[in-house]
Amino acid sequence: MEFRKEIVSDSSDLLYVGLKDIKSNSGVYVPTTEEKESFNSALKFEVGDVLFPKLRPYLNKVHLAQFNGICSTEFYVLKKKNLNSMYLFAYLSSELVVNQTTCLMTGNTLPRLQTSDVQKLPILLPPHNIQNHIASFMRSAYSQKKQKEQEADAHLGLIGDYVMTELGIEMSAVEEKKSFVVYASEMTGRRVDSFYYQSQFRSVSQIMESVHFDVYNLGVLISEISSGATPKVDENYYTDSSDGVPFLRVQNVTNQGIDLSDAKFITREVHNNMLKRSQLKKDDLVFTITGRIGSVAVVPDNFEGNINQHSVRFHLKNQISNIIINPSYVAAFLNSELGKSLAIREVTGGTRPALDYKALKSLKIILPPIKIQNKIVTEIESRLAKVAELRSEANDSVEQAKKRVEQILLAEE
Repeated sequence: MEFRKEIVSDSSDLLYVGLKDIKSNSGVYVPTTEEKESFNSALKFEVGDVLFPKLRPYLNKVHLAQFNGICSTEFYVLKKKNLNSMYLFAYLSSELVVNQTTCLMTGNTLPRLQTSDVQKLPILLPPHNIQNHIASFMRSAYSQKKQKEQEADAHLGLIGDYVMTELGIEMSAVEEKKSFVVYASEMTGRRVDSFYYQSQFRSVSQIMESVHFDVYNLGVLISEISSGATPKVDENYYTDSSDGVPFLRVQNVTNQGIDLSDAKFITREVHNNMLKRSQLKKDDLVFTITGRIGSVAVVPDNFEGNINQHSVRFHLKNQISNIIINPSYVAAFLNSELGKSLAIREVTGGTRPALDYKALKSLKIILPPIKIQNKIVTEIESRLAKVAELRSEANDSVEQAKKRVEQILLAEE
């Protein structure tokens, strides 16, 4: 293999891939919805190249490029030379290599691989027929993974429809109009921009006015609220997951709950002393206010962690007007198509759109009797369990294929 070392500047139009865009162990590219990070330089890569991480190699963020682009200089870009690119990816992401690179990395705070160590890595080169065989069943495993994940996404997509059905709401498609008329009597006095009065948002307002259950402003339901914070830009505040506390970013907050698969971790000293206002407790709701705006997750029992400045945390009252409040129901409503539309409508800002406290507290929440809330939550938990099962099967297909690679290679030695 060869090292590709073509450097490009921040002005490049090619798609940028950072370490956070690659899933650990699977090597799947999942672009984040956060604002593109700036960089002084990046490395160009082409289809079939393997991106091999310098930083924290034990996270196993090896990626086989499916498109031409540019990547962080925290990757080595490896170009195949007289070998199958899928085989090279499978080998470099196997435990055979991860165990070696974990021992080779240097540095405590930011453990990295040195170029000389990567150049010296032994590459097992079985005959081409064996390489092609390995590549074939690895592609099959990733195809199965994709199919299972599509099934999971389909189940996930139906959850929002279920919530609307239980609330007696029909979300019909609304044609987006380039030009429209807004009468003075329709204006709230708080917003006068055209975005706020688009047809799809006006339709949502009509839905909220016609529901058969009580409707409250979110602010009325909240007993406690605080914004997230970020430690000073000092990598000494961050640590490995084995001895740290999760520091949640936008991508870690999903409508399936808190996802720690690619979370950053902070030291306990920072967690205990510097970020007290943003520390999470059981049944808090975490709400993203920039980037992937309006994603909501409920904090589970025995969870410790913090949120950054792109999210807020709030705790709900136990009840209001004799209606008991189930935090998981409120999260489900906010994560529904209707809830998302209500949140997106309130967004302001051109360069970095965001939801401020006033807008957040003004969001309308449909609050049915607790019996209906609990029924919705129970059904959603059952459906999410099915989603988790499908995703586990998706990951297992790849893990089994990787073990098979190791067995073949060790037998060939």
